[in-house]
Order: sequence, then structure tokens, then C-alpha cells
Amino acid sequence: MTPDETRATADPRLGEVPHRVVAHGPVDSLEEAARQRGVPASAVIKTMVVRRSEDDYVFVLVPGDRVIDWAKLRSVLGERRLSMPDAEAALEVTGYVRGTITPLGAKRPLSVVTDERVASGEVSIGGGAPGVSITIDGEALVAMLAANVNDVTKPQA
Repeated sequence: MTPDETRATADPRLGEVPHRVVAHGPVDSLEEAARQRGVPASAVIKTMVVRRSEDDYVFVLVPGDRVIDWAKLRSVLGERRLSMPDAEAALEVTGYVRGTITPLGAKRPLSVVTDERVASGEVSIGGGAPGVSITIDGEALVAMLAANVNDVTKPQA
């Protein structure tokens, strides 16, 4: 197995859509990740794991230059309370350590909520290991993940 072969890059759903795996090595910032991946910062997609309730989690896909708007996300999910699991719980649920989490090849299939901005143009999502990413059309990614698409973010402060 090469360094860019991960559970994420081996996800069978990727075989149905054009994409490319980019192995770029570890990065220290969003800007560096964008440069290494050859996309704007807004096209670097962060995958967050959000806890709805005990043992009920959802993936939330967020453009790199934005953050979750918790009020909007609670409204979309119909929940009064949401939280971020600790690193150990996130690993247990996804099979990925923080910084490498992606819905592709995850240990458990979780529903996906994606910010509406993800579905516009080419995006780069984590590839399941440090320094590995997958570049794919945003609309294709959203369709492949059967994501709930909504405005769930706000500009990063």
C-alpha cells in the first residue's frame, strides 16, 4: 500500500466519479493546504463530526474559509443541542484521527450535512491520512454522499 492509499481513497463510491488523489505531505495551515492541493482556501473542505445525542453523530462538511453556524445547523437538524465529540469518540465513530476525518471510507456510515457552498466547483476533501486529499467536483461529492445541502456556516472570524 502506498502512502496515498487509504480507506478513504479506496471508497468504492469514488470509482463512480472523476477525482484525483493528491499526496502532498503534512501541512500547518489552511493556506498551506490550499497551496499544496492547488485549490483556493474556500475549496478545502473540512469534515466535522457533530454529536446529536448519545451514539448519534453526523458529518458536517464546511468550506475552509468558513465555520459552522451552530444556530443554522441546529435548525437544519431539528435539534436543540449539538456538540463536538472529543478526539477519542471521533476516532471510535469514524476510524480516523482528528485532522484526517472524512466521510469517505469512514468506519460507520453517518448522514452528511454539507454547506451549500461545497456544491460549487472543484473541492478538495481529506483523504483519510495526513497529507492526502481527494480533489473532486463539489456537486458530484454531494450527490455521492447523499448529503443534506443547506446554509449551515458563517464566515470565519
